[in-house]
Parts: sequence; structure tokens; C-alpha cells
Amino acid sequence: MKSLRLILSNPRYFAPAWSFATLNILFGTWATYIPVIKEAIGLDKATLGFAIFFLSLGSFTIFPLASKLINKIGVGRSVWYGLVLICLASVLPFLAVNYYTLIAGLFFYGAANGFLDIAMNTLVTEMEKEDHQNFMSAAHGFFSLGGVIAGIGSFLILVLDNRILHICSTAVVLLIISFVLRKNYIHIISPPIEKESFNIKNFKPLFILGVISFVIMGSEGAIIDWSGIYLQEVNLAPEKLIGLGFLAFSAMMTLGRFFADGLSAKIGSVKIVIVGTLLAIVGYSLVLFGMLYVTILGFALIGLGFSAIIPELFRIGGKVKGVASSQGIAFIAGTGVSGFLLGPVVLGFLAESYSLRISFMLLLVCSIMVLAASFILKRKRGV
Repeated sequence: MKSLRLILSNPRYFAPAWSFATLNILFGTWATYIPVIKEAIGLDKATLGFAIFFLSLGSFTIFPLASKLINKIGVGRSVWYGLVLICLASVLPFLAVNYYTLIAGLFFYGAANGFLDIAMNTLVTEMEKEDHQNFMSAAHGFFSLGGVIAGIGSFLILVLDNRILHICSTAVVLLIISFVLRKNYIHIISPPIEKESFNIKNFKPLFILGVISFVIMGSEGAIIDWSGIYLQEVNLAPEKLIGLGFLAFSAMMTLGRFFADGLSAKIGSVKIVIVGTLLAIVGYSLVLFGMLYVTILGFALIGLGFSAIIPELFRIGGKVKGVASSQGIAFIAGTGVSGFLLGPVVLGFLAESYSLRISFMLLLVCSIMVLAASFILKRKRGV
């Protein structure tokens, strides 16, 4: 909680943390209007799913370029430019008049999203190294908070009754706030590294981090998409309770991120990953237990366990010797997004072929694999 107080009391730290909230406020607003846009354009589920794929494709496209752009422009300026781009690009899907303009809009929105994601995580990493203050997890807590704000903003659908006015007014307000806050970080740059310093030896710890990121983000995506169905089909939960698994998962993830920085400063990032994975393993065991409220408690423990893992991976990846912060973070972000996209698909295939319980057993096995990878990471020097 110390890092949260730090952010709230000091504009230098609040400014980058608010960038995380901005990213998810805009994304949450888009997610809220997906059914409306689907109906307005006349898409079925299959075509909508393929269109949303271009959102991720846009992010993938920018990942290889982002670190070079950030190092050339400066990480502080990159965050500000990323905020401008995402406020503009977030409007594009809402302006779509047909399937093809929606695809184009989502592609550019995804690219802006991916660039800002890498830039703001790089910025926090550089500030932590410069100030010797841990606030990465709390900054990610603001990302979760942004989703809550977007959820509250969904009530404007009935008031405004105009999706373009809603997203435009949201983007303008966020852009004004970002303009005011930019002075706190726009001058920050990443220190240069030697061009020949990135080699296979330096890549090894990043590879392990990438594997962990892939599994954790894949598991997050799977829980987001399948927790409600799991409660409904496996636990036979009534309709009014099927959202409690995701709610418990999300609430504990948000809470955990606000407390994790202080713990990380005491025991270190790798131990945070180990402890978080152990909590997730216990959580998955409870989910598989079979009783409704025990399952909900399991989802809560998974959310608490996962809460700090991705922020800590960014923190570790941004400090690997001989690798620019933006390169390490781009690698981890890229592998994580890959997992986030593939995880729900793999679970869906297993659920269709076997059962949802088998799917969640696989997630438990994957968490055990992450635990093993974490101990390998702990033994690596220079991480």
C-alpha cells in the first residue's frame, strides 16, 4: 500500500500510473460497445471474432518496432505520443460503417495500444531504477482501476444514447488530463546500452520470463472467458451467481497489485513470482474441488496470485544486463499477448473435446510448470 500512497501523493508517480488507467478506460469503453457495434454493422459471432483478431494483430505488428522507436524518441515522449495516438485511434472502431472499416480501425487501435503498453511499462521501469522506488505493481493496479471506471462509465450508454459521442468525450477528457500530467515524465529517457551487448547469453533469462508471461497471460485470458461457463456447467451455479468467479478474480487482482510493491522491495521480484504461483496452484485446486463457493474462493486466490506476476516480469525484464528496458519489456509483452490470445482457444478446444474440468486441470499443470521455471529463474545470475 506504500506504493499506492506514493502514487497518490506525488504527481511524478501519479502521471505514469494514470497512463495505465487511461489505456484500460478506453479499452473498457470499446468492450462495452462491442454488442452495439456488432448489431449496427450486422456481424455474426464468427466474423466479429475475426475482426477482433486484427486488434491483436495491430499490437503484434508494433512490438518489433516499439523498442527502437522508444529508444530513439525517448521513453517519456513515447508515452505522451502513445497517449495521443490511442485517444485518436480508440475512436476509429466506433466510426466503422462496415466490416472492412472495423477491421482497419481495430488494427490501428491495436497498434496504438501495443506501443503505449510497452512505452509506459518501460517508463515505470526507468523511474524505478532512477528513483529506487517500487511502484510497477501499483501502476498495474491503476490499469485494473481503469476497467472499473470504464464499467461505471457504461451507464452513460443510456444517458448519451450515442456511441461516437461517448467515446469522443471520453477520449477528449483523458487527453486533456494526459496533457496536464505529461510534464512529470516527458523529459525521461532510457540510458544507452552497447550495441553488441545483446547476445544469446543475455537472451536466456528473457526466454524464461517469456515462457512465464505466456502461461500467466494465457491463464488470465482463459479465466476471463471461461470462469462464468465453468461455474454454470461444472458447479451448476444459478444465473445470478455465474459472474462471481470473474468478479472475485478481478477484485483480488486489483487489491494485490496495490500491495505487491512493498513486498517486492522486501523479498525480491523472483520470490514474488514464486509466491504468486503457489497461491494460484492452491486456487486452481479449490476450483477443481467442485463446490460452488469453494470454486469462487479459488478464483479469488488465483487473482491474488496472478496480480503481481506480470508487473514483476516487466520489472525483471527491464533490468536484464545488456538489454535495453524497452527490448526486454517488448519481448515479455509479446509473449504474454500470444498466451492471452491462445489460452482461451486451447481451453475451448479441450472443453469441447473432453470437459471444462480437464481444461482447468491443464491450467493447474501450467501453473506447476511456471513454479518450476521460477526456481530456474531464481538460480540465474544477473536477473
